[in-house]
Amino acid sequence: MEALLASAIGMLAACGVFLLLRARTFPVILGLTMLSYAVNLFLFVSGRLVFNAPPLLRNYERYADPLPQALVLTAIVIGFGMTAYLIMLSLRALSESGDDHVDAKEKS
Repeated sequence: MEALLASAIGMLAACGVFLLLRARTFPVILGLTMLSYAVNLFLFVSGRLVFNAPPLLRNYERYADPLPQALVLTAIVIGFGMTAYLIMLSLRALSESGDDHVDAKEKS
């Protein structure tokens, strides 16, 4: 299970970095989204995946840590907001410059 999760995190991060290096705006936004998914999955897995265990430490031997779950929930909300902002910013840049390259030059 750990190897599957580690490979999923690695693939998401690798695809995200690959898409970040593209010259168009949509693949860059998609790469940032995939990279944020990789980070969210890493934070979630760092909370020790435990089934049928209480989220608080009491008189139990096994417990699930609720902090990574709260961090991932917050990161999902922030990531959604940033993705919406980047999409609107790229649409504005497309309408003003007429090109969707990341390093669009101004027309003289």
